Amino acid sequence: MLELDGVHAFYGNSHVLHGVSLQVAKGEVVSLLGRNGAGKTTTVLTIMGYLAAAPGRVVYDGRDLKGLAPHVLARRGFGFVPQERGIFPSLTVEENLTVAARRGSGRWTLPLAYELFPRLQERRGNLGFQLSGGEQQMLAIARALMLNPTLVLLDEPSEGLAPIVVQEIVQVLRKLKHEGLAVLLVEQNLRVALDLADRHYVMSKGQVCYTGTSAELERNEAVLEEYLSV
Repeated sequence: MLELDGVHAFYGNSHVLHGVSLQVAKGEVVSLLGRNGAGKTTTVLTIMGYLAAAPGRVVYDGRDLKGLAPHVLARRGFGFVPQERGIFPSLTVEENLTVAARRGSGRWTLPLAYELFPRLQERRGNLGFQLSGGEQQMLAIARALMLNPTLVLLDEPSEGLAPIVVQEIVQVLRKLKHEGLAVLLVEQNLRVALDLADRHYVMSKGQVCYTGTSAELERNEAVLEEYLSV
């Protein structure tokens, strides 16, 4: 479904990604792990068209995405939950959801989003800035689903949240996985990643330095110690 092939990316003259290659198959949950500054968020931003893959290719369903803007990718089936959540603070919960809804038929509707996140229905009249951090994260995920995507990219969905809220988010992501939605998950919480993902890519200094299943990663003490220990 999604394939990165030898992707390089730059911030100005700063060379950040160095030949990143990875794949996410249909219905698969894949995590991107690594310490801060490893290049995880840059990888996601490059996939979403905020940065150019130069050189390298980002391919989705066999089509090269080079030069496509983020809003075009959203129309092609990408749902994106950025690290800063990116909700509209001056719109209500319901307005945030409906403004993102894809027109026409699709599985994800407003009632279904409220069913997935009952707290959002309780807060549907509240403005975005009036929500707690956990509620804002729920809204960001629900808004991405309202696009009826075939692939969702989540950048640090558990960051800064209380453990009980993290568990609620994890339960939602498990439901989405069970329904066959493809997910690329950037995550600092190793336990969350191991619980959710089928495969893992570990990054360091803008490169993929390891890939494996949860069982393989848990057994690899050298990788855990060198690239993922705090």
